[in-house]
Amino acid sequence: MRIPITLPSTGEQARRALLLLGAPAPARLVVDVHAALFDGDLSMPALAAVVRERAAGLCAALDTQLAPVPGLIALADWPLERRVVTPAGRRASALAMVIRVVEFIGMRPSLGPAEHRLLRELARGVPHADADLADAARAALSSVSAAVEAEEPLRLAAVARAETLSRDQQLYGVAALPHQRGRE
Repeated sequence: MRIPITLPSTGEQARRALLLLGAPAPARLVVDVHAALFDGDLSMPALAAVVRERAAGLCAALDTQLAPVPGLIALADWPLERRVVTPAGRRASALAMVIRVVEFIGMRPSLGPAEHRLLRELARGVPHADADLADAARAALSSVSAAVEAEEPLRLAAVARAETLSRDQQLYGVAALPHQRGRE
């Protein structure tokens, strides 16, 4: 007797990768992390379709103007504080993601080619990653902490503004209004 095997949906696969990453992440990274570390068939076109359809509990990360950050996705059930990103905060999150992925991979008894490829790709964004990747990411993370702290009032003000918006605008951002000619 054959037992049918069903793969998780695209949204569930993206959710699994985002939970590991722990912060809004580029769609390509979500797909790469899932492909290297989990079973499934998550692809960029499938992920883009789910995000575009505004389904499966995925949403946009927002900048401090509450506009969606292109290519950066988040989980809809994350609080606004986690989904509003600043430039330094985004860099800090990227470094924290490297640490989380390296530690997750470190729990495996052996590494396959997909894990090695993912680690090489992650190392490109970390200064001095030729040594221990997690330690290099920690050192880089400590160097951006002052910039993150300096941006915190701006981020908190954006979160406060976002709390006054509709749920849909909190998840997908506020569309920028086109410039009106003749108005200053």
